[in-house]
Amino acid sequence: MKRFLIVAGPLASLLFGMIALAAPTADIRSEIDAAYPQSETLYLDLHRHPELSMHEQHTAAKLAAALRELHFEVTEHVGGTGIVGLLRNGKGPAVLLRTELDALPVEENTGLPFASVDRTTDAAGHEVAVMHACGHDIHMAAWTATARVMASTRDRWRGTLILIGQPAEEDGDGATDMVQDGLFTRFPKPDYALAVHDDSRYPAGLIGYHAGTVMSAIDELTLIVHGRGGHGARPESTVDPIVIASRIVVTLQTIVARETSPLEPSVITVGSIHGGTRPNIIPDDVTLQLTVRSVSEANRQHLLSAITRIANAEAAAAGAPLAPTIQSNGYIAALINDTAVTQRVSAALQRQLGAERVKDTAPEMISEDFSVFGESGVPLLMFRIGATSQAAFDEAAKTGIPVPSLHSAKFAPEREPTIKAAATAEVLALRELMPAAGGHAGSAR
Repeated sequence: MKRFLIVAGPLASLLFGMIALAAPTADIRSEIDAAYPQSETLYLDLHRHPELSMHEQHTAAKLAAALRELHFEVTEHVGGTGIVGLLRNGKGPAVLLRTELDALPVEENTGLPFASVDRTTDAAGHEVAVMHACGHDIHMAAWTATARVMASTRDRWRGTLILIGQPAEEDGDGATDMVQDGLFTRFPKPDYALAVHDDSRYPAGLIGYHAGTVMSAIDELTLIVHGRGGHGARPESTVDPIVIASRIVVTLQTIVARETSPLEPSVITVGSIHGGTRPNIIPDDVTLQLTVRSVSEANRQHLLSAITRIANAEAAAAGAPLAPTIQSNGYIAALINDTAVTQRVSAALQRQLGAERVKDTAPEMISEDFSVFGESGVPLLMFRIGATSQAAFDEAAKTGIPVPSLHSAKFAPEREPTIKAAATAEVLALRELMPAAGGHAGSAR
């Protein structure tokens, strides 16, 4: 005899809700799995053959070709080597999804069978090794997987999808170059802009979000200390700029330690110091290169003013013939995730994937020129994507040696779960912001 279970009331709603959620989760998993093999092939190729900022010709051409195969309208050489791909799918919001193209002048030491051995000439004319030490190859692979899924499921969304391949993120110039070359005038201005960034501090597959400020502003400075050179055996006839520079380096740290509230995020780093040619020659000048990171504009101005004050004071105290020269080499604003967009999209991802996989992650003091698009009035959302295997975390806990960070010669993301998580986040976010008829309400053009 057959028995039938009839469920009514709140329990029925709960069960039917669970069934409704289970189907989309399975759908997105199968869609990403189907798109992954081609993206993995691209990832391995990009990792083997990285290119430095503003030299990403081959990288850009590969991404442009991938979009053309999917029938995107593709424009190349936007802001240098940048590319823009448009996929129009009826009336609805315009949403931009960015990936970066460039790699770093780092010699890879991962031991991977597909490790980069490429070398090139940098802007200063020096021969350097090149490596995707920041994971932009991961981002590009996920971006193409997302393009493939979105192009094959047009019934699931409406609007205009804008995929951009941005050059020179590492130099901090690429986003500005694309905007100045008409990114938001030659092409539809987006209602929203999305991006992802892999992160070795989290397990592979984790999707992180945070509303509000997620990355700091950054100023890059060159500070030249002017002295009076001479023989190392006759220091009394000189004004030693190396000693002055050394005092400046140490004293600058008191700006954060003693002039700034502990509750105000601030970092001053002297990353480069150059002066002199021989051990018995006191040089005329010493050059320092600094980064200054802040969140609030008021604190930023205080940090910059204090650096000038301390540099001038140390030079004057040593009797230097000239005050130091301080030159700004660029500024990138803090990256701020739009609160409403972040809450809306993160809630959609948690409904689909669960709160254990989609988590609020802490902001940090690195910087990103994705913020340039926000300065143009576009609401932003950048996700963090965990990139380190559990085995690597376990080994780090055992040895006390941290896992390799971004920009490390040993950085080797766990590629499959990282690429799939990034693409999953991108597809679900795009579908939430560009709903098909009857879906979540969103802004329309």
